[in-house]
Amino acid sequence: MDFDLSEEQRLLKESVDGLLNSSYDFDSRKKYAAEKGGWSRSMWNKLAEQGLLGLPFSEDDGGFGAGAVETMIVMEALGKALLLEPYLPTVVLGGGFLRRGGSAEQKAGHIPDIIEGSKTFAFAQLEKNSRYDLNDVSTSAKRKGDGWVIDGEKFVVLNGEAADTLVVTARTGGGQRDSSGIGVFLVPGNANGVSKKGYPTQDGLHAADITFTGVEVGADATIGDPEDSLPLIEQVVDDARIAICAEAVGAMDESLKSTVEYLKTRTQFGVPIGSFQVLQHRAADMFVAVEQARSMSMFATMAADFEDAKERANAVAAAKVQIGKSAKFVGQQAIQLHGGIGMTMEAKIGHYFKRLTMIENTFGDTDYHLRRVSEQGGLV
Repeated sequence: MDFDLSEEQRLLKESVDGLLNSSYDFDSRKKYAAEKGGWSRSMWNKLAEQGLLGLPFSEDDGGFGAGAVETMIVMEALGKALLLEPYLPTVVLGGGFLRRGGSAEQKAGHIPDIIEGSKTFAFAQLEKNSRYDLNDVSTSAKRKGDGWVIDGEKFVVLNGEAADTLVVTARTGGGQRDSSGIGVFLVPGNANGVSKKGYPTQDGLHAADITFTGVEVGADATIGDPEDSLPLIEQVVDDARIAICAEAVGAMDESLKSTVEYLKTRTQFGVPIGSFQVLQHRAADMFVAVEQARSMSMFATMAADFEDAKERANAVAAAKVQIGKSAKFVGQQAIQLHGGIGMTMEAKIGHYFKRLTMIENTFGDTDYHLRRVSEQGGLV
């Protein structure tokens, strides 16, 4: 199987790497984090100007018709840069629901704004006791005339405070954990009855707890079948898992490079500590863990096009297991090899470990996905 990038994909990689290398060093990231919502609007506009916000959308919708490989390339670069801007919640999640389940009117009403950078999204899915189960939904959506009334609470909504539009999962029928009776709704971020409590997360991003109290939306707010949208939710969330696997690879790759560079420059007993064989072995183990994660990220990326939903989900779960294991190992080794400085806010290596830890717990941790793979009898 050919894993080489095409000429267009290589140009994309060079383009996004060049943009981030010139505009997103660690000091710039600190400044961006201090802006409203925890990210930079000017940087978001640069991503739009580069065409990165329109990559996965079809040419008919104004995008570039790129696939999962192109998203992998971008997400890996964003991981290396520790990007704060809401690419995942807006382009991958919000855009994913529009691409895969949106009506022609919904696509026309939202996708051009995403592509030009004037609108951001957030996926309001997690609830107080739902853990990682996408079918555990207690937020309700009840019919009122031709529209719906939404009531409930969502937690740790990435970009929830700043998002112009919220993609909300809500139960239209059945019990709290039933697979049927779940709908997906587009809700304006400033709609009457929407209250938000924003806060920074451990990795420097921003999230919000959101309460919906009698929020009224029209019939045109539903994406897909309001009575049976779980398959759509699972597919889009798998897209997001694939994307954050690639982001983790980028963060691990940069963690390894920073650690090796530190081993070459930090001296002890009059020599660089990188000359000590035991530390060389630990760096070599980090390299192996990164490459294992990279191979599984590529496998998950290919799985995005699997027609069989169970086969796709199993492949993505297996990738998430390896990503979680590698992220924990690489992050811990990087901190230890940096010594005390690795624990300070001024050293970027600790920020990579924080982001890797959050990725490991996003849309299912290692234990959760290992159980999913085992229930399917393994990967092969």
